Amino acid sequence: MKITGTVIRYGDNVDTDVIIPARYLNTSDHKELAAHCMEDIDATFVGRVKPGDIMVGGNNFGCGSSREHAPIAIKESGIACVVAKSFARIFYRNAINTGLAIVEFDGDIDEGDQLEIDFDKGWIRNLSKNTEGSFPPFPTFLQKIISKGGLFQAMEELA
Repeated sequence: MKITGTVIRYGDNVDTDVIIPARYLNTSDHKELAAHCMEDIDATFVGRVKPGDIMVGGNNFGCGSSREHAPIAIKESGIACVVAKSFARIFYRNAINTGLAIVEFDGDIDEGDQLEIDFDKGWIRNLSKNTEGSFPPFPTFLQKIISKGGLFQAMEELA
């Protein structure tokens, strides 16, 4: 699987409370969650995100509480993948379970860069800077979960 998208960039320690503020956790409506995604750290996010964009963070992306709402809000907003230097472990697994593609990669990526990511081969190409790098590709079973849209959707196919 390959994707190409425009980068929306954030820094280190982006926690789940700014990804989706707690005041919106009284809903499980994915579109409602997406409508408030990132609003406490970036009030412009919802108005500028486009389907297929790629969110990039620094170290410890998704730290904080273990809410599945955070990767759901990001995915439903149109983000195709989150790339970060490192992820909080519970966010990492919640992202996979909800079908949000994530990649650990420590490269030179700026706001507005165009990235191409090949999940099967494990490489990222920064088309804006003409650079590329590699990351360990997900095992086939994790790629299948993400491509099916999440753990429950992948399990339904097996039933």
